Amino acid sequence: MYKGYEKESVITFEETAEIVTKIGILPLATLIPEHPSLNGLTKAENWHTGSELDPWSWRVRFPGEGLAGYGKFVKKKAILVSSEWFPAFVAAVGSTKSIEERYNDGLASREAVTLLQIVREHQGIDTRVLRAEADMKAKEKKTAFDNAVTELQASLDIVISGVKERQNAEGEKNGWSSTSFETVNHWMEDNGLSSFEGDREEAIAWLHSKMNGIWSPTAIAWTNKAFSWK
Repeated sequence: MYKGYEKESVITFEETAEIVTKIGILPLATLIPEHPSLNGLTKAENWHTGSELDPWSWRVRFPGEGLAGYGKFVKKKAILVSSEWFPAFVAAVGSTKSIEERYNDGLASREAVTLLQIVREHQGIDTRVLRAEADMKAKEKKTAFDNAVTELQASLDIVISGVKERQNAEGEKNGWSSTSFETVNHWMEDNGLSSFEGDREEAIAWLHSKMNGIWSPTAIAWTNKAFSWK
């Protein structure tokens, strides 16, 4: 673990929020070498308890309270990106081309195009409704759906905006909760974040200026390679 962040040293959401604000990017699980992760910082016995100290529930408090963008932004792994870093992160990682342009260039799947069009029209849509709207409820279409949703997060088109409880006809909780999505632009506007003023290289330079002195050289090098940054 990188200096200053000891294993199992975090108990509360507020403590985690301070760390996310300071280091900018926090993966949920171990991912970046010599860099903290949410599961590494917290106690295993607090996970999936449903209490206020359950780190699993915090993952959606962050985007819900506008403290961090959340999604599978790198190597199909979920990370939190602080609201201060997020505009630069979008500019440094996201595509400058629209999803339609990328599809025409063979750089995006047809499923991703379909799903993004639906999310644009139904901000905060949950997974079950999204699959139904896209006509992808069939079991054999689940993999294509999951891949397209991950693709849209990696390209910074959408973020995970929350979790919706599954309810029965009486309004009682019934079964597993469902992830909900909204477009990156909508989430940023909702939380008062402006687009980064600068190009991709300037955004990368801004992020590097924040990482230097806080992140380990190993963590920075890994991130540069993962995102193809110079």
